[in-house]
Amino acid sequence: MRKASTERTYVGIYDDQYGGMTSLGGLVKDAWVFGLLPETETCQGWTHGAMETLGQKVQAEWDKYGCRVSNLPDAIRQLHERIHSEAIARARAQGWDPGM
Repeated sequence: MRKASTERTYVGIYDDQYGGMTSLGGLVKDAWVFGLLPETETCQGWTHGAMETLGQKVQAEWDKYGCRVSNLPDAIRQLHERIHSEAIARARAQGWDPGM
């Protein structure tokens, strides 16, 4: 008989605190920005190991641009702006305060 997995998994960006205004939510948004995941992928149910692997891929992409939004090519920078602006609007609608 197999034991049920007790490993915690990620709740997914839209079920995360304030719609993903956490480090894991930021990771998902950045993965969308860099085209590592389609914007339909919320990472719901992903294990810690899977999220860590995604984090390494996202970091490798940021490293190409000196970890600065201003260094992103125009198309990627515009996508970053759209994705993060939409996330901020969703979070504020849920009561998020950036000063928290």
